[in-house]
Amino acid sequence: MRTHQNQPFVVQRETKAVMVPAGIDVTLKPGQAGYITQALGGSFTLYIDGNLFRLAGENADAIGQEIVKPPELAPDATLEDLKALIWAQMATCYDPEIPINIVDLGLVYACDVTTNGDGTHDVDVKMTLTAPGCGMGEVLVEDVKEKVGIIPTIREALVELVFDPPWNQSMMSEAARLQTGMF
Repeated sequence: MRTHQNQPFVVQRETKAVMVPAGIDVTLKPGQAGYITQALGGSFTLYIDGNLFRLAGENADAIGQEIVKPPELAPDATLEDLKALIWAQMATCYDPEIPINIVDLGLVYACDVTTNGDGTHDVDVKMTLTAPGCGMGEVLVEDVKEKVGIIPTIREALVELVFDPPWNQSMMSEAARLQTGMF
């Protein structure tokens, strides 16, 4: 998997981004230059003038990168297929400071799918953060909503941020613990 680590870029058009870890919305201007420090799950963590910013994948073209295509669901897909795709989409959500997806970090506590009478589906996700005061919390919640919400047949994606039980390192997958050295 190519992460684009330390790949230089120049902002090609005005675009929205979020300052990390404060979670403050900013506008990047054409001509600003920096480095991509992380490019996972379709979004980018950018280093510009000593600060980190998260750029949503829908704005990838602003830094000369390709926009990720939305997920597809086969017409004959089962509810289990849909659930698997929802979890796969959540696994494309990354904390901009940690190169591990939120599923492997153990941040997703529950994901329930309800089938509506018209064949659409509602998804209810309960997730947490590695630290309750994280300024990126709402950004991660919106990332999950957007990535789950673009799946065909999803009518609504509700994502609730919860802190009980508090997150701890034992909630990480074995692969995530190995990657971070937290055995």
